[in-house]
Amino acid sequence: MENNFIKKSLLMLSVFICFYANSAIAEDVIKMGIFPRKPVLETTKAYEPLAKYLSSKIGKRVELVVSKDFQTFWEGVKKKEYDLVHYNQYHYVKSHKELGYNVILMNEEYGSSKINAAIIVRKDSGINSIPDLKGKKILFGGNKQAMQSYIGAVQILTKNGLKSGQYAEDFAVNPPNVAFAIFNKMADAGGIGEVLLQLPKIKEKIDVEQLKILARGDDLPMLCWGVKKEMNKDLAQMIQKTMIGLKNDEAGKNILKDAEATAFVSAADKDYDIVRKIVKESLNEEY
Repeated sequence: MENNFIKKSLLMLSVFICFYANSAIAEDVIKMGIFPRKPVLETTKAYEPLAKYLSSKIGKRVELVVSKDFQTFWEGVKKKEYDLVHYNQYHYVKSHKELGYNVILMNEEYGSSKINAAIIVRKDSGINSIPDLKGKKILFGGNKQAMQSYIGAVQILTKNGLKSGQYAEDFAVNPPNVAFAIFNKMADAGGIGEVLLQLPKIKEKIDVEQLKILARGDDLPMLCWGVKKEMNKDLAQMIQKTMIGLKNDEAGKNILKDAEATAFVSAADKDYDIVRKIVKESLNEEY
């Protein structure tokens, strides 16, 4: 009987040790999720240097997680698979309310921490105003969660008198493909983030001078970085401080260049109140 008691005790002890060992291992891995603003290979190449740099600075392995599309990415957010996550403004306000994610940083791109949606057409399209798009095909990037390429673009259309149902709606895999499609006359107009037309990888593939901006949306705070509410506050602050500091040394500047950012800057939840307003106007969702 005593032997049985000892065996049971040892078994329970081994289970206890395994559980906490696995927990410790899990806590030493920070999963960094990146939303599919660009194709998978480009995204991986852009953010692997950042993951490695953070690993070297915070004493925990940062594992890069890149999704093939918006749906797959959002499933990861909903399951709280990401400890640190880079996503658009809509993703943030939704995940903050429903899942408790907290914003710590936003991108600065081309020296600006603001971004806006835009409707683009070809210069030779004969389209000169939003009402001219009635009955035309408008292409959006990603899906209806795309902040600039869909939500902001829809707000532009609505504000200028063009309502849903008055145009044919279609989607490209991601925002860059919208620009390519409009250039190649595969749709009459497209919704994008205006900054996309400045990206070298876009300019390498098409002549952006043949495109024009038909209308611009409101200025919004840039794409952001959030952390799970369960993350230790000291760790979150360490990540925030490390990423802000990238702009101060040459190695950091190269990492920012890879990520097509000029800096990462501090961000607060209140910065995204204007996003909540636009989401309400476009999707009738309140966050």
